[in-house]
Amino acid sequence: MIIHPMESKLNGVLPLTHLGVIRAEGIDAAAFLHGQLTQDILQLGMSECRLAAYCSAQGRMLASFYVIKRSPTDILLICSKDILAATLKSLCRFVMRSKVKLLDASADYAIFGLAGAVLEALATGVPAPWSRRDEGEVSVFGLYAAHGVGRAMWLAPAALAAPAGPNLSLRDWLWGEVRSGVAMISEPIVQAFVPQMLNYESVGGVNFKKGCYPGQEVVARSQFRGSLKRRAFLAHSGSPMKSGDEVFQESDPDQPCGIVAQAAESPTGGYDAIVSILISASQAGALHLSSVNGPPMDATAAPYPLLTDI
Repeated sequence: MIIHPMESKLNGVLPLTHLGVIRAEGIDAAAFLHGQLTQDILQLGMSECRLAAYCSAQGRMLASFYVIKRSPTDILLICSKDILAATLKSLCRFVMRSKVKLLDASADYAIFGLAGAVLEALATGVPAPWSRRDEGEVSVFGLYAAHGVGRAMWLAPAALAAPAGPNLSLRDWLWGEVRSGVAMISEPIVQAFVPQMLNYESVGGVNFKKGCYPGQEVVARSQFRGSLKRRAFLAHSGSPMKSGDEVFQESDPDQPCGIVAQAAESPTGGYDAIVSILISASQAGALHLSSVNGPPMDATAAPYPLLTDI
């Protein structure tokens, strides 16, 4: 089973240099993004953050973002830096006559991760998941907890002083991301999943009441026709795992039953991961990494309930 440390090391602050920022500016910024992402950007409030996916016409995730609206004409999309350039190029293809400018604003902003007791010292208070607190030019928004430990992101112009607190290691932050059960798209898993394969509808990443966006019909059909066969689970292995690794199940050695979406070294040994696997495989016996003869893996349910009524 997955190892649960008695005392989490998730306490402190660190710069999240593996993330970047796309900025959408202009009077059509919200309307344009509303038509491209799985989230309702038009109704996005100034005290909120939203998880959103950008999909292909086939409903496969090209990117995922944390989205915040700095003003009605200024919206920031935070994503994995390794897919930022390709994602920005893809989005720009659809701007056409919309009055919006998209640019890589990664150099203009600093992004920090905060976890544990350090959150209690914030002047803005501890934000609940997907809620946002601002103090001047600083925005702090809540993320899903990891093993019961609160987490948040701190975003501000790069010239401002960094948030105070003890140093948190990147290893422990990445492990916390995995333990939260909310996977973000990075280069190895581009186009590997429709949003529900990563449980996005259950963690606030898909709005089924908004208008059309690329892949919307596929995403809606997966939800409402009962055709979804894969879900995201937490997994543990004694061997290293990384995004894009295949997962096999003993009863079907010839083809993978899933893919590792995100993985990190566990502070108590081995590796933890978010894996998207066939629901049937999660109930049918031992799982293995890379091949049916590969290192064994154990999988458990995600640390949040899956929504049954959208």
